[in-house]
Amino acid sequence: MHSISQDFLAYAGVFVVIIISLVLACALLILNKILGQRPTEVTKRKGEPYECGVAYVGDARQQFSVRYYLVGIIFLLFDVEVVFMYPWAVVYNKYLSQGAFIMIEMAFFVAILLGGYVYLRRRGALDWD
Repeated sequence: MHSISQDFLAYAGVFVVIIISLVLACALLILNKILGQRPTEVTKRKGEPYECGVAYVGDARQQFSVRYYLVGIIFLLFDVEVVFMYPWAVVYNKYLSQGAFIMIEMAFFVAILLGGYVYLRRRGALDWD
Protein backbone atom coordinates (compact mmCIF):
# COMPACT_ATOMS: atom_id res chain seq x y z
CA MET A 1 0.00 0.00 0.00
CA HIS A 2 1.30 3.42 -0.94
CA SER A 3 1.64 6.10 1.64
CA ILE A 4 1.08 9.78 1.02
CA SER A 5 4.81 10.53 1.14
CA GLN A 6 5.51 8.03 -1.66
CA ASP A 7 2.82 9.63 -3.83
CA PHE A 8 4.25 13.07 -3.13
CA LEU A 9 7.75 11.89 -4.06
CA ALA A 10 6.43 10.53 -7.34
CA TYR A 11 5.32 14.06 -8.30
CA ALA A 12 8.17 15.93 -6.61
CA GLY A 13 9.87 16.62 -9.96
CA VAL A 14 6.72 18.25 -11.30
CA PHE A 15 6.43 20.46 -8.22
CA VAL A 16 10.09 21.46 -8.50
CA VAL A 17 9.66 22.46 -12.15
CA ILE A 18 6.53 24.49 -11.33
CA ILE A 19 8.30 26.30 -8.48
CA ILE A 20 11.39 27.02 -10.60
CA SER A 21 9.27 28.35 -13.47
CA LEU A 22 7.26 30.62 -11.14
CA VAL A 23 10.42 31.98 -9.49
CA LEU A 24 12.07 32.55 -12.87
CA ALA A 25 9.01 34.31 -14.32
CA CYS A 26 8.72 36.61 -11.30
CA ALA A 27 12.47 37.33 -11.33
CA LEU A 28 12.38 38.26 -15.02
CA LEU A 29 9.39 40.56 -14.51
CA ILE A 30 11.12 42.29 -11.59
CA LEU A 31 14.37 42.66 -13.57
CA ASN A 32 12.44 44.19 -16.45
CA LYS A 33 10.78 46.66 -14.10
CA ILE A 34 14.14 47.66 -12.59
CA LEU A 35 16.37 47.66 -15.69
CA GLY A 36 13.90 48.30 -18.50
CA GLN A 37 13.91 51.54 -20.49
CA ARG A 38 11.06 53.94 -20.04
CA PRO A 39 9.98 56.48 -22.65
CA THR A 40 11.60 59.85 -22.07
CA GLU A 41 8.67 61.84 -23.40
CA VAL A 42 5.03 61.10 -23.90
CA THR A 43 3.52 62.68 -26.99
CA LYS A 44 0.29 62.33 -28.94
CA ARG A 45 2.16 60.63 -31.76
CA LYS A 46 3.58 58.08 -29.32
CA GLY A 47 0.07 56.79 -28.60
CA GLU A 48 -0.84 56.28 -32.26
CA PRO A 49 -0.95 52.79 -33.73
CA TYR A 50 1.70 51.75 -36.31
CA GLU A 51 4.59 53.61 -34.81
CA CYS A 52 7.00 52.07 -37.34
CA GLY A 53 7.86 55.29 -39.16
CA VAL A 54 5.51 54.81 -42.09
CA ALA A 55 2.38 56.87 -42.06
CA TYR A 56 -0.70 54.72 -42.23
CA VAL A 57 -3.34 55.28 -44.89
CA GLY A 58 -7.01 54.48 -44.56
CA ASP A 59 -8.85 52.46 -42.01
CA ALA A 60 -7.40 49.45 -40.21
CA ARG A 61 -10.63 47.55 -40.81
CA GLN A 62 -10.08 46.64 -44.43
CA GLN A 63 -12.01 43.76 -45.90
CA PHE A 64 -10.35 40.62 -47.18
CA SER A 65 -11.68 38.54 -50.03
CA VAL A 66 -13.59 35.42 -49.07
CA ARG A 67 -11.20 33.46 -51.32
CA TYR A 68 -8.40 34.20 -48.87
CA TYR A 69 -10.25 32.38 -46.09
CA LEU A 70 -11.46 29.65 -48.45
CA VAL A 71 -7.94 28.77 -49.54
CA GLY A 72 -6.83 28.79 -45.90
CA ILE A 73 -9.56 26.36 -44.90
CA ILE A 74 -8.85 24.11 -47.89
CA PHE A 75 -5.16 24.05 -47.00
CA LEU A 76 -5.98 23.19 -43.40
CA LEU A 77 -8.33 20.41 -44.50
CA PHE A 78 -5.78 18.73 -46.77
CA ASP A 79 -3.01 19.26 -44.23
CA VAL A 80 -5.01 17.41 -41.57
CA GLU A 81 -5.76 14.62 -44.03
CA VAL A 82 -2.05 14.16 -44.68
CA VAL A 83 -1.50 13.85 -40.92
CA PHE A 84 -3.79 10.82 -41.01
CA MET A 85 -1.30 9.13 -43.33
CA TYR A 86 1.48 9.09 -40.72
CA PRO A 87 -0.02 6.37 -38.49
CA TRP A 88 -0.64 4.30 -41.61
CA ALA A 89 3.02 4.64 -42.60
CA VAL A 90 4.14 3.57 -39.13
CA VAL A 91 2.19 0.29 -39.18
CA TYR A 92 2.65 -0.38 -42.90
CA ASN A 93 5.28 -3.13 -42.61
CA LYS A 94 3.45 -4.86 -39.76
CA TYR A 95 0.14 -5.21 -41.59
CA LEU A 96 1.49 -5.75 -45.10
CA SER A 97 2.49 -9.30 -44.14
CA GLN A 98 -1.17 -10.05 -43.32
CA GLY A 99 -2.44 -9.14 -46.76
CA ALA A 100 -2.94 -6.32 -49.22
CA PHE A 101 -5.90 -4.81 -47.38
CA ILE A 102 -3.73 -2.02 -45.98
CA MET A 103 -2.82 -0.95 -49.52
CA ILE A 104 -6.45 -1.04 -50.66
CA GLU A 105 -7.47 0.96 -47.62
CA MET A 106 -4.90 3.70 -48.31
CA ALA A 107 -5.69 3.73 -52.02
CA PHE A 108 -9.34 4.35 -51.15
CA PHE A 109 -8.34 7.16 -48.75
CA VAL A 110 -6.11 8.81 -51.36
CA ALA A 111 -8.84 8.43 -54.00
CA ILE A 112 -11.27 10.31 -51.76
CA LEU A 113 -8.68 13.07 -51.27
CA LEU A 114 -7.96 13.21 -54.99
CA GLY A 115 -11.69 13.38 -55.72
CA GLY A 116 -12.01 16.34 -53.36
CA TYR A 117 -9.04 18.06 -54.97
CA VAL A 118 -10.44 17.55 -58.50
CA TYR A 119 -13.82 18.86 -57.36
CA LEU A 120 -12.21 22.00 -55.92
CA ARG A 121 -10.16 22.58 -59.08
CA ARG A 122 -13.22 22.25 -61.32
CA ARG A 123 -15.24 24.61 -59.14
CA GLY A 124 -12.43 27.17 -59.32
CA ALA A 125 -11.92 27.32 -55.56
CA LEU A 126 -8.15 27.59 -55.97
CA ASP A 127 -8.14 30.21 -58.76
CA TRP A 128 -7.18 33.78 -57.85
CA ASP A 129 -8.60 35.50 -60.91
